[in-house]
Amino acid sequence: MKPAFLILVSAALTLTTAQNYYQGLMDYLDNRLLAIEDRMQLWHEQSRRYHSEQQDFKKLSVEVMHGLQKDHHSLFEDVAGAAGRVERAEREMEYVETWTSPRACVRPEERVLERGEWSLREGSLPPAEQGGWEEVQTQVSDCAEIISGIRSVKILKRAGGAKGMWTRDPKSSKVYIFNGTSGDSLFQFKSVRDFSNSSGLDSSSAVRLNIEWTGPGSAVYNNHLFYVTHDEDVQVVKLDLTGGLVTDVAMFPLASVSPVYSLSPETVADLAVDDEGLWLLFASSESEPNINLAKLDRASLDIEQVWDTRCPRENAEAAFVICGVVYVVYNTRPPSRSRVQCVFDVNGMVLSEEAPLIYFPRRYGAHASLKYNPEEKQLYGWDDGYQIIYRLTMKRKLMMGRRA
Repeated sequence: MKPAFLILVSAALTLTTAQNYYQGLMDYLDNRLLAIEDRMQLWHEQSRRYHSEQQDFKKLSVEVMHGLQKDHHSLFEDVAGAAGRVERAEREMEYVETWTSPRACVRPEERVLERGEWSLREGSLPPAEQGGWEEVQTQVSDCAEIISGIRSVKILKRAGGAKGMWTRDPKSSKVYIFNGTSGDSLFQFKSVRDFSNSSGLDSSSAVRLNIEWTGPGSAVYNNHLFYVTHDEDVQVVKLDLTGGLVTDVAMFPLASVSPVYSLSPETVADLAVDDEGLWLLFASSESEPNINLAKLDRASLDIEQVWDTRCPRENAEAAFVICGVVYVVYNTRPPSRSRVQCVFDVNGMVLSEEAPLIYFPRRYGAHASLKYNPEEKQLYGWDDGYQIIYRLTMKRKLMMGRRA
């Protein structure tokens, strides 16, 4: 009996111990589940709070964006209205300029010092002045026209960078384009229409040059290209476009290589073609305040005559020559309306009161180049990558008319 009793007591103790163990384990698991439920409840509350804050932020963002859109629309309307008023004011200014004809400064060349041509006229002077010297009047240009205004403006297209030059050969329909401020190639098109219909400046229209060009100061005449290059000295290169060969190179012994226009520092010299021939606009030295003009022989590039135009380089952006008259275009450093403010006639025939102060219509920036075509009486302008054609209105020089 005793062994059996001991076995029963031992089994009871073992059972009690197991029950206590499992009960403790269940209590532990129950406590852990309660803690997890509390944590999940906390997370749920935080999630709802975050969601509510997110909804409030979204609503606030929508309200702010709606307000910004209204402000942007209002600002856009104000800017559009201001642009319309500015355009209207410019049209009114152009109208007033057309009717009031303001006049530009015109300074004839220093004939005595620059030409050195004198003759003694005896018997034609009073006795007190007999034996005096009088300057010989030489006629450089026979053309009798001067600009009276800009008739129309045509923005052809936009091709290339902000700086460049384009022009049409006066003796053919071909168009030539120099993109940038230097390079070893140019772009050639059959006509203005061909260029207008083209996709742009691609390799199919490129022409490689043996000598690099510098600055947008090139000119084209009768299938010959005249362009400027410089290293230590300024040189003018003449290239036969039909054969692609350089036929002549002329060096200009200047004191220093300096921009001819202060607002176009890339233009160290500017070539121009008109009814009278080939011209070169340049600065003789860095300290020279005025623009100098040279008449070149188109065949040999020899210098025939030189003038000090008395037109300042300061604030000049471009220039062109028509009938032996230099028109210098000025602007401001923050680009504004370009204007012809200084005129110089190599014959001294143009009077101050007959030279109008011509304003160009306000467009994009400032002219990198202006090239005159004597056959069409048009200017080919490059303005911030836009190719523009200005059709000019001409009139007869009053003084020449009186002398004739």
